[in-house]
Amino acid sequence: MATVIVFGLAVGLLLGLLGAGGSVLAVPALVYGVGLPLETAIPAALVVVGASALTGLAGRLRKGLVRWPVALVFGVAGLPAAFAGTAAGRLLPERWLMAGFAALMVVVGVRMLMRQREDGGACRTRSGRVDWRSCLPKALAAGAVVGALTGLFGVGGGFVVVPALTLLLGLAAPEAVATSLVVVVLNSGWGLLAHLGTSAALDWPVTGAFAVSAMVASLLAGRVAGRVPADRLRRAFAALVLLLAAGVATSLAVGW
Repeated sequence: MATVIVFGLAVGLLLGLLGAGGSVLAVPALVYGVGLPLETAIPAALVVVGASALTGLAGRLRKGLVRWPVALVFGVAGLPAAFAGTAAGRLLPERWLMAGFAALMVVVGVRMLMRQREDGGACRTRSGRVDWRSCLPKALAAGAVVGALTGLFGVGGGFVVVPALTLLLGLAAPEAVATSLVVVVLNSGWGLLAHLGTSAALDWPVTGAFAVSAMVASLLAGRVAGRVPADRLRRAFAALVLLLAAGVATSLAVGW
């Protein structure tokens, strides 16, 4: 249970500060740290990620940072994709899923190490509005990718949403983080709905402890976001994710 709380705090902290990436720790923490089977860990991770993102969002709603039309486009695109990702996951052996998850962690870690651009604006008009005519297909495609990853691996997908919002749609970093949290909440709900009735029963004591600790950390992180050196935090997080990816890959290779 101590391990559950520690990882819950880490996931909530990262989601609250960065709006992305923290959810990728939830599944390996539940599988390797707690010992849950993957079919139980994925829906449990969706509960944790959705709850912590919702909590982190609370502090940003008052600031008016959420761009609701953008969030809804991503969320609508993610709904069918989450069910498709869940269906695909049921067809794959657990080892293949964990190998894919390790590869996903490498992608997340490398992206976090890259220099973060915030100038974007490819879809912005001169008045500062989003040019939906040219960018709607890109937004729908990005939303579908996030939904599929959510259903397949139980991740929130903020590590895809945040760069898509900044680079494709030109949202400022605070807007992108706040809007990504809405997308994470929506996609976590879609993914959990897709897993209901198809997975083993949730371990509610573990899931509840993980979720509550993540919500507390996310709420606190949301209050101090902007005052923490995000670049340094991002690099440290990237190193941790890459280390975990190597551990998962090693575990799979040894037990193959």
